[in-house]
Amino acid sequence: MAQPIINQAVLMSGADYLSVEELNPYSHKNIQPDIALAKQEHLEIRNAFEQAGIDVVKVDPPKDCQDGIYTANWGLCWRGKIMLSSLPNKRQDEEPYAREVLKSLGCELITSPFRFSGQGDSLPCGDYLFVGSNYRTDPKMHEYLAQVFDCKVVGLETIPQLDENNRPVINHVTGWPDSYFYDLDLALAVITPDLIAWCPEAFSEESRQKITALPIQKIPVSIDEAENGFACNLVSTGETVIMSDRAPLLREALEHYGLKTIAPSINELSKGGGYIRCCSLTLC
Repeated sequence: MAQPIINQAVLMSGADYLSVEELNPYSHKNIQPDIALAKQEHLEIRNAFEQAGIDVVKVDPPKDCQDGIYTANWGLCWRGKIMLSSLPNKRQDEEPYAREVLKSLGCELITSPFRFSGQGDSLPCGDYLFVGSNYRTDPKMHEYLAQVFDCKVVGLETIPQLDENNRPVINHVTGWPDSYFYDLDLALAVITPDLIAWCPEAFSEESRQKITALPIQKIPVSIDEAENGFACNLVSTGETVIMSDRAPLLREALEHYGLKTIAPSINELSKGGGYIRCCSLTLC
């Protein structure tokens, strides 16, 4: 039976201003990307989307915004509404630009009352909406999202980054708690409305129990492929999955389910802590 088509259209910007500042654990070494190579990787992602039948809406990146390439964090577009994001301090210059771009789509725009990381931290799956907690999205957003989108919010929390004394790390740039899975799309991916891929070890015990109890199919992802291979940071149409080339076990599992896979090689973009999913905002 054919799977329902998801991620039919996505919004992408560009890598023109990509640079690394210590906003998350992946950028702690402050190793700057090669912009020419980053642009090529971004183009390869776009080509992979189009090969999979996804309509790509291209806009210029917001000027001088280091993370403006990661459009997934601009908002959540779902059910004819757009919940705008409330981003970390170093990304707030993106917000006015993102608002204007998303306003042009003709959907109802809603301003988030609390910090919210957009689609990077809120993943629709059928009638469910998986939403992250504490790192980039305030838990108070959960009830608000449930009301606005008339959906079943599944609030989830990933494991914190710990220092040498086993204490949670507070990011010195954002002032917020940090995690290698600071956005939910680094630990969980929606493959079809009734199939997800997820890394059990990336979640708190309570969140693992929540996910395990859900009446949907689940593909486990290893902590190594999730953290080092960005395995869950993918885009699926329900038929084709555009994913990391550093996650062979997940790729094999997806193909076992009869899904096609396209795996471009990404290196420069990941230096900022983002990957394939991060570079695209689902519009429908």
